[in-house]
Amino acid sequence: MSLRIVVCVKFVPDASGDRGFADDLTVDREGVDGLLSELDEYAVEQALQIAGGVEGCEVTVVTVGPGDAKDALRKALSMGADKAVHVEDEALHGSDVMGTSLVLARVVERAGFDLVIAGMASTDGTMGVLPAVLAERLGVPQVTLLSRVKVEGGVVSGRRDGDSASEEVEASLPAVVSVTDQSGEARYPSFKGIMAAKKKPVDSLDLRDLELDAAEVGLAGAWTAVDSAVKRPARTAGTVVKDEGEGGRQLAEYLATQKFI
Repeated sequence: MSLRIVVCVKFVPDASGDRGFADDLTVDREGVDGLLSELDEYAVEQALQIAGGVEGCEVTVVTVGPGDAKDALRKALSMGADKAVHVEDEALHGSDVMGTSLVLARVVERAGFDLVIAGMASTDGTMGVLPAVLAERLGVPQVTLLSRVKVEGGVVSGRRDGDSASEEVEASLPAVVSVTDQSGEARYPSFKGIMAAKKKPVDSLDLRDLELDAAEVGLAGAWTAVDSAVKRPARTAGTVVKDEGEGGRQLAEYLATQKFI
């Protein structure tokens, strides 16, 4: 059987960098390097593993973001995805999960799909609700937070691990799934994969192509907003206590003062 898999990925600020907010209180993407969200790498990996067992399967990666977001697509293509779609439009600046899910739904419908795979959350927003909202917009079932996933006989199934128990869940295709960082280590792109990615097609779209109004996305169409942000205070030097037999008592007093104990 043939299978069309679409993987939603995001270009995010590097968590090891000095992240912050721009003047309009959106995430500052100019002052820090960006990369493919680590949690989305697991989604790409699971798509490739599923595709490896299905003849004629095609994996398309999709992202919504500025020009640099193509770097996230290139990483996914170098891992083994077949093609990519990049949605870029100035009016998308400041889009929240509702606006982003609307755009992704249009792209997924345009591409055609049997299965949509996403990471459990982005490493910048960390809301974790996009897969569910996307499934609602597409009108298909959702099977989220899977640590194991497989597709067989027109059904996607997997295991969802909780704090005290695990459950087996499944849904008929077409469907949307999200996978956790326990689903399997993502492969590292080989040199051959990196070179091959340069020849793979990347389709560029804007809001006009998707027949969307700018008022439905961006800051104007956002359902959420940041009211204020304050920079984290600079780290100060710690207090050094010389232990002359009273170190334990002084440590306990300090912890009690800070309400740690």
